[in-house]
Amino acid sequence: MERVLSGMRPTGRLHLGHFFGVLKIWLELQEKYECFFFIADWHALTTEYESPFNISNYSKELFLDWLAVGISPEKSTIFLQSAVKEHAELYLLLGMITPTSWLERNPTYKDMIKNLQNKDIATYGFLGYPVLQAADILIYKANKVPVGVDQVPHLELTREIARRFNYLYGIEFFPEPQALLSSVPKVPGIDGRKMSKSYGNAIMLSDSPDEVVKKVRAYVTDIERPRKSDPGDPENRCVAFNLIKLVFSDEEVRDIIEGCKKAQLGCVECKKKLALKVIDVLTPFWERRKEVENTDWKSLLEKGITKAKEVAEETLKEVRKILNFPY
Repeated sequence: MERVLSGMRPTGRLHLGHFFGVLKIWLELQEKYECFFFIADWHALTTEYESPFNISNYSKELFLDWLAVGISPEKSTIFLQSAVKEHAELYLLLGMITPTSWLERNPTYKDMIKNLQNKDIATYGFLGYPVLQAADILIYKANKVPVGVDQVPHLELTREIARRFNYLYGIEFFPEPQALLSSVPKVPGIDGRKMSKSYGNAIMLSDSPDEVVKKVRAYVTDIERPRKSDPGDPENRCVAFNLIKLVFSDEEVRDIIEGCKKAQLGCVECKKKLALKVIDVLTPFWERRKEVENTDWKSLLEKGITKAKEVAEETLKEVRKILNFPY
């Protein structure tokens, strides 16, 4: 069975973008692949190094959210990055062979330096985090990595590092991981931008039903349709429609399009339906979340850490042998 690896940074509570863009995909992957899912707490330090105190609590909340969604410790290996120290050792070794120019040309590096002007991220750790990301993937010899289109350059850098290692030491040791491109479109926030807690435009998985209704009511709809009697164009002019496509069935979506274009369904009524549908989607998560809080979740996480360490230690043993570092 091919191996898949993916992770999330514990920098806050999850929202619908994570649910549709990542977690629903993970649920499908764990049925078809040997999956390793990790809480990337070291990666969180690249931008949160001045206030690391919340990372531990966010890590716990992230793990419980994964369990509540249905990510299963019986089907997948779920672990905490910092608990598997081998990641750091491989990061060090791969850093020795990675040209600085490869890191400086990383488009995400330049974009985040520009966009996160309220944070000083011109650090060695931030510049080098793609090498840590490569170590995360290669230490498990993952065959596939689920990514969005914007993350493909990161994965290509991992592939280049794997190729360079194999070339320098004359052995086909690390596989070059392939991208599993997500088919889920960008999940829109209330204001039309990509849903993000940093933009303040997200529906959080932890929101109450009343909060969901309030946020859905604030979604931008067809600004060229000021009255219900005006025909709308939801596919081209409505931000809320992108969320509608994610939560309603194909038949329901067709009915909404028809009702909007024929001026039979108003935006207020449509958003009421949308809010109720989002609540329907989240209700099983809310119920399961209460249950997992009362389970022995620490032992479940420890089980995943133990499994991850076994695999990582075996890889490092072979890497040390290749590099002639026997101890």
